[in-house]
Amino acid sequence: MEHKYKPRGVCSYEMKIEIEENIIRKVIIEGGCAGNTIGISRLVEGMEIDEAIKRLKGIQCGSRGTSCPDQLAKALEELNKIKASK
Repeated sequence: MEHKYKPRGVCSYEMKIEIEENIIRKVIIEGGCAGNTIGISRLVEGMEIDEAIKRLKGIQCGSRGTSCPDQLAKALEELNKIKASK
């Protein structure tokens, strides 16, 4: 299953997440700080969705109140809701 998410309040403008069962297979983050977003993507690949949410949720970037990792957690939460409704 592939999911696209439009992050809010951060420099990145799109997140594409590919999951298989409950495992994150691939994450592509468009925009933002390339080194950080590529690093985050590679770290969560192979991880269970709930574990990634637990690790990333609430991380802040300066005074923005969110960050690319936090927005990825929100995207994964949204994905969980979509899966649950099917």
